[in-house]
Amino acid sequence: MGGPVGDKPPDRLNVVLPSAKQALPARWPGGRPLLSRLARRISLPYFFQPMTPVIAATAAFIEDKFKAEGAGHDWPHIWRVWQVTRTLAQEHEGPGLNQEVAELAALLHDIADWKFHGGDYEAGPRAARAWLASQQVPEATVARVEQIIREVSFKGLGVATPVSSPEAAVVQDADRLDAIGAIGVARAFAYGGHKGRPMHDPAVPPVSHADFEHYKQSTAPTLNHFYEKLLHLKDRLHTPAARRLAARRQQFMEEFVAQFLAEWEGRA
Repeated sequence: MGGPVGDKPPDRLNVVLPSAKQALPARWPGGRPLLSRLARRISLPYFFQPMTPVIAATAAFIEDKFKAEGAGHDWPHIWRVWQVTRTLAQEHEGPGLNQEVAELAALLHDIADWKFHGGDYEAGPRAARAWLASQQVPEATVARVEQIIREVSFKGLGVATPVSSPEAAVVQDADRLDAIGAIGVARAFAYGGHKGRPMHDPAVPPVSHADFEHYKQSTAPTLNHFYEKLLHLKDRLHTPAARRLAARRQQFMEEFVAQFLAEWEGRA
């Protein structure tokens, strides 16, 4: 765990088997049994997936932290990004990919999103470091997760967002897939409503932001977000598997925007 890109992923174990009871603390802070709580609270399809103790503990921690979030960056979003990251990692071809690093970054990628922390871009990496340090995760792994979190975010249509590792590529792709399609449409309007933005204002044209600072300061109507970001994400994906998954989502989103405008203008 935590070596350079290309290292063999760590051995896996099944969290629900007796061996996991030895690897995980018996009780969660607050006195409730951790394993029974995980079995009850975390959906069974992934509870029965093999995962290392730190991934299981991180999933439970993040679920608790984001279970009541209502702006589209909630636990179900993080869960989907985690699961798609696993899928993309399994289909990865090329230099070795550290599965545990990718999964930890997926689970922690929104732990302190700059959008909810005054534009502080380092809030997320700092919070991820604090959590991983509390779990005695090796420094090499912590640093890699921090870097992936820095690289995940979209920063404006005119700003390149390269990745430095295969782990960052699959996490960024998974996060962007969750921003398009039916879920992406719902999340966009959930966030816009949370920020008190109008759905659409024809008098406010979309902007191709040339730098991250201007992108962060945008208060545009929600529909503009489709032209300024969402409709372009398909062409910024790194992995063949992600591009394949994006095709139907892109079609749905384009059809949604066309129907929205037709209804807005009284044509449909």
